[in-house]
Amino acid sequence: MSESSARPRTTDAVGRTVGGTGGGTGGEGAVEQAITGRQFRDVLGHFPTSVVAITTSDAEQRPHGLVVGTFMSVSLEPPLVSFLVDRSSTTLGTIRDAGRFCANALAGNQERLSRRMATGTARQRFEGTAWTVSALGNPVLEGIVAWADCTVEKIVELGDHLLVVGRVRELRVESMKTPLLFFRGGYGDYLSSATVLLDRLVGW
Repeated sequence: MSESSARPRTTDAVGRTVGGTGGGTGGEGAVEQAITGRQFRDVLGHFPTSVVAITTSDAEQRPHGLVVGTFMSVSLEPPLVSFLVDRSSTTLGTIRDAGRFCANALAGNQERLSRRMATGTARQRFEGTAWTVSALGNPVLEGIVAWADCTVEKIVELGDHLLVVGRVRELRVESMKTPLLFFRGGYGDYLSSATVLLDRLVGW
């Protein structure tokens, strides 16, 4: 008996038959055609992501920034991180010119800052926000969880976005605050099960 013919047929969470033998009209092309942009966004919105402010500065030392939900580590040796950004982003041009950026992991109480950096003008994004300057010259925001100061290693075109890969030159944990998350189209705060258990034990 072949491996494919021995595969069991099961049902998923909504009752659709999965697995089993071939014979359907599937295939890569059919799957791609069945996925709409709205469905793609709605389903992937159920994958929680961290909210990270990417900051840099221009030749006049003016701060620039944007918010991403795609920041991740890439490599330990050498230490590389990356994030995705829409190719229409104006901040991307500043990052290209500067050749550097800082990834700021926003804390759970910084939703307002995240919204301002996501929708405001370049000047509005930093209004009312304190920051220090990293060794590379990037803004490090006050009140964040952690940051990583990077030089641009590579920028790769991927569909309607660009993947920016950075080499980490310095990084630091700033506080033990819980991080800000984006989930199902809204913001939320992370709370570990261990924290909940501890609160119950001490009667908080």
